[in-house]
Amino acid sequence: MDKDMLNVNLNEYLPLRDVVFNTLRKAILSGDLKPGERLMEKQLAEKMGVSRTPVREAIRKLELEGFVVMIPRKGAQVAEITEKDIQDVLEVRGALEALAVKLACSKMSKENLQELEKAMKGFADAADKEDINGMIEKDVEFHDIIFKSTKNEKLIQIVNNLREQIHRYRVAYLKSFDNFRIIQEEHEEILKSIKNRDEKLAEEVAIKHIKNQEQAVIKFIRSGTNN
Repeated sequence: MDKDMLNVNLNEYLPLRDVVFNTLRKAILSGDLKPGERLMEKQLAEKMGVSRTPVREAIRKLELEGFVVMIPRKGAQVAEITEKDIQDVLEVRGALEALAVKLACSKMSKENLQELEKAMKGFADAADKEDINGMIEKDVEFHDIIFKSTKNEKLIQIVNNLREQIHRYRVAYLKSFDNFRIIQEEHEEILKSIKNRDEKLAEEVAIKHIKNQEQAVIKFIRSGTNN
C-alpha cells in the first residue's frame, strides 16, 4: 500500500472521520486499496497522520456501505468483487442504460449530441495514450450526458445511487481490458443510433455494451483467482 495514495486533505471543511472515510473510499474505488486487502487501524492512522478513532469510524461506515467486510480473527478488509455482485449491479445498470438511450433518442438536443461526441473523442484520445484515469473520466462523462439528456429526474437519481458501485466495476473493467477499440466502437454505435433516433437499435447496443463490461470483469476476476 503506497502512502501517497492516502494523502488526507485536512483543509476540507468536514469532520475528520468523514475526511478519512472519503480518502479510504476513493482508494477502494480507484483500486489502490485492492479487494481482500486488510485494513489495519494503526497502520492506516500512521500513513494518514491521524489518530485511530476516525479511522475506526470510517471503516465502520465503509462496512455499512458494502466496501469493507469484517473477517473473524482477521479484522477489516476491502470487500471482494464477486461475480454475483457484478451480475446484480450490471443487470440493473443494463436496464437503466437501455431506458436512458431510448429516451435520449427523442429528447437529446443538438448541444447534447455535440457534448456526447466530444466525450467519445476524449475517450479515444485517452485510450491512445493508455491513460486509464482519462478513459474512466470520459467514459463516466459519456454516459452521464445520456442520462442527463433524458430529463428524467427519478432515473438520474437511481443512477446516482448506484454510481459508486458502478464506478468500482468500471475501474476494474478498464484496468483489465486491453482492446479499447471495442469500447470506442460501442460508443460510436450508441451515438449513431441516438443521432438517427433509432430507439430499438440504441437499446440493443446499450445492453450489449454493458454485457461486454460484465463479461470482461468476470474474466478478470477468474484470472486473478486462478493465479
